[in-house]
Amino acid sequence: MRPLLVSLFVLLASALMLEARPKKADQKCKSGPVDLVFIIDGSRSVRPHEFETMRKFMIDIIHELDIGHSVTRVGVVQYSSQVQNVFSLKSFTKREEMVKAINEIIPLAQGTMTGLAIRYAMNVAFSAEEGSRPNVPHVAVIVTDGRPQDRVAEVAAAARESGIEIYAVGVARADMTSLRAMASPPFEDHVFLVESFDLIHQFGLQFQDKLCRVDLCLESDHGCEHICESSPGSYQCLCLPGYTLNPDGKTCAPIDLCAEGKHDCEQVCKSSPGSFTCTCNPGYTLNQDKKTCSMINYCSFGNHSCQHECVSVLSGFFCRCNEDYTLQEDGKTCRPNNLCNTVEHGCEYQCVSTVGSYYCICPEGQLLQEDGKGCGTCRSANIDLVLVIDGSKSVRPQNFELVKQFVNQVVDSLDVSGHGTRIGLVQYSSRVRTEFPLNKYQNAEDIKNAVLKVEYMEKGTMTGLALKHLVENSFSEAEGARAVSRNIPRVGLVFTDGRSQDDITEWAKKAKEVGITMYAVGVGKAVEDELRQIASEPVDKHFFYTSDFTAISQIAENLKLNVCAEESQGEIEVKDPCACDSLVEFQRATMANIEQLNQKHILFKHSCIGGWWQLVETLASERLDHLEFSIIFEAHNRFLDNDKLCFTILAMLSLLLEPSFHILACECS
Repeated sequence: MRPLLVSLFVLLASALMLEARPKKADQKCKSGPVDLVFIIDGSRSVRPHEFETMRKFMIDIIHELDIGHSVTRVGVVQYSSQVQNVFSLKSFTKREEMVKAINEIIPLAQGTMTGLAIRYAMNVAFSAEEGSRPNVPHVAVIVTDGRPQDRVAEVAAAARESGIEIYAVGVARADMTSLRAMASPPFEDHVFLVESFDLIHQFGLQFQDKLCRVDLCLESDHGCEHICESSPGSYQCLCLPGYTLNPDGKTCAPIDLCAEGKHDCEQVCKSSPGSFTCTCNPGYTLNQDKKTCSMINYCSFGNHSCQHECVSVLSGFFCRCNEDYTLQEDGKTCRPNNLCNTVEHGCEYQCVSTVGSYYCICPEGQLLQEDGKGCGTCRSANIDLVLVIDGSKSVRPQNFELVKQFVNQVVDSLDVSGHGTRIGLVQYSSRVRTEFPLNKYQNAEDIKNAVLKVEYMEKGTMTGLALKHLVENSFSEAEGARAVSRNIPRVGLVFTDGRSQDDITEWAKKAKEVGITMYAVGVGKAVEDELRQIASEPVDKHFFYTSDFTAISQIAENLKLNVCAEESQGEIEVKDPCACDSLVEFQRATMANIEQLNQKHILFKHSCIGGWWQLVETLASERLDHLEFSIIFEAHNRFLDNDKLCFTILAMLSLLLEPSFHILACECS
C-alpha cells in the first residue's frame, strides 16, 4: 500500500505543525482514490461520552476527505460480541449522508471481539460486492479501548496479506501488544495509543495531515525545467528521458551518447537526447540490426531470376543453390542432388535417389509391395483369414489382453485390403460371437482398433461349437469370404488355453474337408491331441504351443512364415495342365512362337521328328542353358508314336521360348 496515501506518523509534534499551517476555509483533501473503512469498538467498556468523541473523530476526518464515487469511499463497521455493518463503501457518495448515518449509530454494548471484526472487514467490507475497488489503496482504521477477547494476530496477518493497510488506535486500557499484532508495519506509523478518548483528535489531525498534505509542486514556484516531484514538505526536480539534471538542480541538458562513445554503430552515429541512430557511408545500406552496414544489395532490385538464392557482390550478383542442390548451366536454376529429400516419395522404409529419379527399398526379410512404396512380409499374399480366440474364464482378463496383442501382431504381418487379405475375428466361450466378419474392415489400422475394443466373454470352452460356427458362417460369402471359384486360400486360426468341453472331432475334420487351412495355437492347459486334431497337414507346420501367455508373441512371428506361404499369391486361377482346353492353349501358344522364329531359323521340310529336333538343337546351341524346365509325360507304359513325340518336342521348344510356362506333371492317355 502506498505510504504517500495512507502512512501515519504518531508523533504529536506533526499535529502541531498541521495546526500551525494556515488552510483555506473550503480546502478539502486531494489524496486521490482510496477505500477507507472505520472499525470502531462498541463494547460496554466504552462510555457514552467516549462513544460521542469517537463519532466526532470519524466525522472530522470525513470532512477533510474528497468524498465521491471515483475518489474516496468510506465505510463504517461497529463491533462488540458481534459485527454490525453501519454502512458499506458503496452506500453513500455524499458527505452529508455519511455524517447522518454516523450520528445514528447505537452502541452494541457487549464484548470485544476484535478478531471477528477484522475478518468481517477482510471478507465483506472490502469485497467488490460492498463497493471495494481493485487497484485502489484499502485502508482500515481500528479504534478500541480494551484487550481483544479473541485471537487477532492470524486474522490481521491474513488481512494485511490481502492488501489491507491497518491503523490501530488504542485508547486508555488498550493493550499495546494486541495493537502491534493488528497494525501494518512500520509500527511507528500505524500504531497510536492515547490516554483518553479526549486525545483521539490528535490521531485525526495526524491522519488528515498525511492524506491532505500541501503539494509544493502545485503551490510554489519550484523552477523545475522539466518535472517537479513532490514529497512531504518538499519537492525535487527531475528530467525527461534522454536528459540529465544540471548542477543547479533545476535545468536539464541533453545526453549525447555519440560524443560519450556509448554506441555500437559500425560507421556513423547521429545523436538525439539520450539516444542515437546509426547511419552508413555512401554506397552502403543499414542492416536490419540498425547498427551494421552492408554494400548495396543488387539482388534486392528483383531482376536476378535466381531460383533459390541471389548473392550480391561489389560489382553485381550471382545465383547460389540451397543445400543438396546443384546450379545448372544457365547459372540461375537448381537441380536437387537427392530427390528423396525434396519430394513426397511415400517410401515406407527407405528412399534411394538416382539421377533425376528415385525408388523405394524395404528392410531385409520384407518385400516391396505392388504400389512400389510399402513393405510387407507377404507381397500379394491374398487370403481370407478368420481368427477364433478362446474367451473362456480360464484365460483371465490380463491374458486376454495378450491374446488381442497376438491377434494384432498377426494382422501387422499381412497385406490387408479389400482386394488383398481379409481378416475376421470370432470369440467363443460357452457360446460363439462374431466380433467382426471378413468384409467389415478394409485396412489393418481399423482391424487393430476393433481388436482392442473386443470385450472378454468369460464362461466355458466350447471349441467344437466354435469350429462349427467357423465352417458354417465365418467363411460364407455373406460374411465376406470370396467365392471358392476365385481360389483365394481360406485360413482358420484357433487359439485356446484349455480342453474343450464339447467334441471337436466332427467339425475339425469338416473344416479341412471344405478346404480351410487350419492352424492351432495352444497355451497353458491346452490339450496337444486336440490341437493336432484341429491343425492341417503337415501338423508340425500348423500346430503351435507354449506354456506361458507372455511367449505367444514369438508364435506370431513364427506364423508369418506359414501364413505368407508361396502358394498364396493372389487371385490366380490354377488350371489342370492335362485338361483339354489347357493342351489346346499350350499348342496354340507354341505354334505362334514357332511362327515368330521363321525369319531367324529356316525350318526344313523334314519329318516331324528330324525337323523339330534340328530346331531344338539350334536353339539349344544358343545361350538358353539358363532356362529351367521340366516336362513329365506318362503314356501308360507305351512308346510314344510320332505325333506324341512331336508334341513332346513342341513342349520342350515352348519351354525354351517361354520359360514361365511350366508343366509340372501331366498324365495323358
